[in-house]
Amino acid sequence: MNNNSTTFKNSYNTDQKWHFINAEGRVLGKLAVEIANILNGKNKAEYLPTTVTGDKVVVTNAEKIVVTGNKMTDKVYNWHTGFPGGLREISLKDLMAKKPTEAVTKAVKGMLPKNRLQAKKLNNLYVYEGGNHPHQAQEAK
Repeated sequence: MNNNSTTFKNSYNTDQKWHFINAEGRVLGKLAVEIANILNGKNKAEYLPTTVTGDKVVVTNAEKIVVTGNKMTDKVYNWHTGFPGGLREISLKDLMAKKPTEAVTKAVKGMLPKNRLQAKKLNNLYVYEGGNHPHQAQEAK
């Protein structure tokens, strides 16, 4: 037996825990930093930037987040449809009125590394508007 071998954790042999976060009254940016660190796995000793070793995160009460300053009216999300003249934009206030879960998801996505693992890490994020969620069975007893 070779004692000089190193075993690396990967998405197959690491255990994923569930983290439940109540977003009521929390600042959007600080909440997104906390969630991104958990999704990246930076809170674990076996963190590797090349693998998905992060945990699963469930965020509830996404419609009750707060932002500082004038971000509610001044922050604008831009995207392009791909068609001529297809530049679209929506303010944070309008986005919170339509889909409050999307504001949290966009903030967390912006804080994840821009690589092939971003989508896989983002699949471990579950955001819900109210206090109820279908992941009751995963909660720690």
